Amino acid sequence: MPSYTISVRIEPAFADLVSERPVEQIARKVLESEGVDSGSELSVVITDDKTVQDLNRRFRDRDETTDVLSFGLLSSGLDDGASFATPPGTRRQLGEVVISFPTARRQAGEAGHEVLDELLHLLTHGILHILGYDHEQPDEAETMRKKEEATLQSWQH
Repeated sequence: MPSYTISVRIEPAFADLVSERPVEQIARKVLESEGVDSGSELSVVITDDKTVQDLNRRFRDRDETTDVLSFGLLSSGLDDGASFATPPGTRRQLGEVVISFPTARRQAGEAGHEVLDELLHLLTHGILHILGYDHEQPDEAETMRKKEEATLQSWQH
């Protein structure tokens, strides 16, 4: 079984509302199902709308909040698809997924399901983005949706 380091940081305002354990579990499940190399590392941050809006403005030129942001480190932007250099003896950094808890809570209410289910869906979606999946084209969106559903349906909480 592959070994991953999943670093989860939950802002204090939401620490009593969400547990790290299911976040770590679903992250591992996604990485395992996608065949990510053992020893890889992923960071997850659960924060507020203001922080997500600031990140969205600074890194995507969109001055608005959103539900999830993914900052991947797998591609260096080189034509050969090389990854960022990893010093010997260190874990391979995949990137960071940042989720807005208030937006997730609103979306869960609108959809009629639990906040945890929404958070785990957003996390799955964000990790898939880091791993190179996108949803710009209909066929890409369908592939991504099926992967999200398969992961979430196989996870028991």
